[in-house]
Amino acid sequence: MNPLALIRPNIAQLTPYSSAREEYTGTTGIFLDANEFPEGKYNRYPDPEAKAVQSVLAAQIGCAENQLILGNGSDEIIDLVQRAFGIPGTDSIIVCPPTYGMYEVYAKINNLECIRIPLTGDFQLDIPQILAQKAKILYLCSPNNPTGNELENIEILLQNFQGIVFLDEAYIDFSPSNSKNELLQNYPNLIIAQTLSKAKGLAGLRMGMGIAHPEIIAVLKKIKPPYNISQTNQELALQALQNWDATAIETLVKERDKLVEGLKKNPSVRRIFPSVTNFILVEMTEADRIYAFLTGRNLIVRNRSKDVPNTLRITVGTPQENELLLKTLAEFQ
Repeated sequence: MNPLALIRPNIAQLTPYSSAREEYTGTTGIFLDANEFPEGKYNRYPDPEAKAVQSVLAAQIGCAENQLILGNGSDEIIDLVQRAFGIPGTDSIIVCPPTYGMYEVYAKINNLECIRIPLTGDFQLDIPQILAQKAKILYLCSPNNPTGNELENIEILLQNFQGIVFLDEAYIDFSPSNSKNELLQNYPNLIIAQTLSKAKGLAGLRMGMGIAHPEIIAVLKKIKPPYNISQTNQELALQALQNWDATAIETLVKERDKLVEGLKKNPSVRRIFPSVTNFILVEMTEADRIYAFLTGRNLIVRNRSKDVPNTLRITVGTPQENELLLKTLAEFQ
């Protein structure tokens, strides 16, 4: 299929705003072109595409630079895709709950119908029900939040879904499986989102990325704000990426496994759902009471009982934080 045929006609015809830093890309000279204040440490507008960060990320991910767009968190990528492809008041998206809630929130903001096809009892995709629907965008999260598991049969959907397949890989770095970015060459309707907020430990910088066919990336860049990544965030992200130690993930995964073993010994724990992420979804005897108890002890977990009954989502912390959590849970009566 040709994903470019799915773009909103007004977006396809859009002439994007041309910023001063796009018209002149040099780094030296007397800059009198952007109405900036003439003095100051951060008086100049940043690189509109954050090319230095983009170059490092492309090398680490294993994609071409023209397959990459950076966003103010991967949330911005979610929104950009809806605005590029979804005609307000006409088109639909599909989400598969329980999953990340911002797909549906942005659909409401962009006036797109949201079709909910729940995951099966073992938190897998209901392929027949998904393919029975007509929608512009299908949002998948794998590994999934809040369930923690990987979704199966994604390629079947890529082969058969007649729209954009948006695959959110925010937690892929914690998984033993590789990113699905090698499928981009065979499926031009695939868009992958990743983030620096999780495994890279840069949630405060708000930087995410979209990986897709170069022609889709070019469309998304037409509609993004001209300077969506600040200069300070570009500098800090570049420094962190160049000095990133991948062994930190190995340490966290070991801590996750230790935390699981500790939780198994607690009588308030009914079930621990398998996780390949940096969090654990746990079914409790009295999730609401335990949540309140932990919060009262200044231990903040996430109550996900509205999405999966009687569950708490526990992020893996430091060894000391995890031990304190287990100790405090043991005191619950």
